[in-house]
Amino acid sequence: MKGIILAGGSGSRLYPITKVYSKQLALLYDKPLIYYPLSILMLGGIKEILIISDSDTIPLYKKLFGSGKNLGMKMNYAVQKAPNGIAEAFIIGEKFIGKDDVTLILGDNIFYGYLDFLYKAFESHKYATVFAYRVNDPERYGIIEFDKKNRAISIEEKPTNPKSNYAVPGIYIYDNNVVKISKNLKPSKRGELEITDVNKEYLKQKKLFVQKIGRGIAWLDTGTPHALLQAANFFGVIDERQGLKVGCIEEISCRKGFVDKKQFKKIISDMPKCSYRSYLENVLKEI
Repeated sequence: MKGIILAGGSGSRLYPITKVYSKQLALLYDKPLIYYPLSILMLGGIKEILIISDSDTIPLYKKLFGSGKNLGMKMNYAVQKAPNGIAEAFIIGEKFIGKDDVTLILGDNIFYGYLDFLYKAFESHKYATVFAYRVNDPERYGIIEFDKKNRAISIEEKPTNPKSNYAVPGIYIYDNNVVKISKNLKPSKRGELEITDVNKEYLKQKKLFVQKIGRGIAWLDTGTPHALLQAANFFGVIDERQGLKVGCIEEISCRKGFVDKKQFKKIISDMPKCSYRSYLENVLKEI
């Protein structure tokens, strides 16, 4: 399984921050926003990652992560010339994906809670797996309709009259056929290759598995300054109360065995004196 993080988009709702850099590089509590979706892939055991963004931002991601070798990973980078839709990521990433299955996560999507259901899906999925999360404002999302037996029967992008309150959050697990499907898509009225159309094709082929996400799982929106502040406060409380950091990729790399203790010490020693380093030094004492 390989992973793609789509970290593009104009981020217009976060202007003027995004006049300088991508919203996925905005500070969320004590680390860049992109650390959080990256940590989800890492916790699922995915070590080969492709970050897709615009030409101005890719150099910044390269500066942030480099080759990924220090984390025991392999980081790759590719440019999306224009925001042509989520599904274009599979066309851009065709060579990276090769013959493997792939999980795509949006660079501004954050999940928190007991996520074993997600990691099990990484291991055991067939064809295509997406998730359904109950929301109060379904008009903003791709919405899944279920029959009386709880089977997905339709998907509609930002419907005027939603058929349910279950939205598809920004993480998608596909087999290798997703590349071919994406190549055969036609742009929507918005001029984009829609991820909803990919899911519709899998549904048409009866190869789409949809898993409802139950209570206790947070899917956080970071698309506005207020939402970004709320998410930062959320993780700040966890840090303050439990002394645990969420989305700490260096800690995850060590605990998942991507690097050994000696390599972990090197990661820490290369950091300047700061609270983030102090946290990792405490982690080192525990392992």
